[in-house]
Amino acid sequence: MEALAQPQYPVTVRVFNHHYPATPQGARLARRVGLHKLHAWGVPYLSDASESALIIGELAANAATHGRVPGRDFALRLSYMPGGPEAPRLLRIEVSDARGERRPPGPGAVAAPDDGADSGRGLLIVEALADRWEVLDRNPGKTVRAELDLPG
Repeated sequence: MEALAQPQYPVTVRVFNHHYPATPQGARLARRVGLHKLHAWGVPYLSDASESALIIGELAANAATHGRVPGRDFALRLSYMPGGPEAPRLLRIEVSDARGERRPPGPGAVAAPDDGADSGRGLLIVEALADRWEVLDRNPGKTVRAELDLPG
């Protein structure tokens, strides 16, 4: 008697981790490299999932602007879990910086900036696009983690 063949789903978790200078150029590079990594992992440029990953740029810009400590970099970590028949694909975006005392508000506590303000919308974008997000303590500093459930 022969066993029935079961479909095999990929289980490879892909992880990318890199440090960038806490400058506007470092934030821009983190966004560009992050989108390139997603494309290499099968998330095409300009797809809904790729566009939602503009979270990378927002969190990197926040780390370079508000989390900057002279002489310290920020870190970008991307984790991609391919999912399967019962679970969606998952993209986890983590940006860590060395400034723990400047902790952003958590989910549900982000206030809209004043009308006409030039900044202050980054976490509102994260809150709108991410399926889940949180702020985690780290020694030294903090990590902002956002997760996206990607369509199959």
